[in-house]
Amino acid sequence: MDPMTTLTLLVLAGFVGAEVVSKVTSRLHTPLMSGTNAISGIILVGAIASIANATSPLLIVLGVFAVLFATINLVGGFVVTDRMLEMFSRKG
Repeated sequence: MDPMTTLTLLVLAGFVGAEVVSKVTSRLHTPLMSGTNAISGIILVGAIASIANATSPLLIVLGVFAVLFATINLVGGFVVTDRMLEMFSRKG
């Protein structure tokens, strides 16, 4: 695909994702976060695999950034999920 088509698909996916997530009720946010964490884990594995097959220094640098951002997203998702689950636990 050409870069303009790829950019258009990325922007459209962002809009659709934001619209879908904004319509989710508060009871479904924890399961939604768990599913998002699973997707982030898959993205992390894909980023690591792309570094393994990289042939140029630019691709390696981009792969390292992809691993870094996917790791931040994954850890942040687990932290948010843990905080949300603590809201439902009994105190005392």
